[in-house]
Amino acid sequence: MEIVGTIVRQLAKCATDEEIENSPFGAYFMNHGRGAYPANADGTPFNALSFAVTADPIGDLVEDLAAEQKARVVYDNILKVSDDPDVNDVVKFLRQREIVHFQRFGELLDQIQNRKLPKIYCGK
Repeated sequence: MEIVGTIVRQLAKCATDEEIENSPFGAYFMNHGRGAYPANADGTPFNALSFAVTADPIGDLVEDLAAEQKARVVYDNILKVSDDPDVNDVVKFLRQREIVHFQRFGELLDQIQNRKLPKIYCGK
């Protein structure tokens, strides 16, 4: 979120208030100025309710896998509409991280489901 917020702030830093007001960024600007404020595309703020934890490793890993795929799709959509090579380079980097995270979570899920993990003993 910090990286994407910084990109937005850098892209808007040289725009005049009038240019921002007459752009799709206008409503956001009225509430948050040029600052980075974590929210989705419709303006809903980020909150901890986005995290689902069950204490079940399989349930939690499936949730993690879904979150990584959803993030990848967002980056894919940004790349479809962005024509800024500097922004695209950062978005491609972030997209690749989502792919790697998805792969690692998938490997761990496979290990858990196939009981390939060593037992961990608490305190002894």
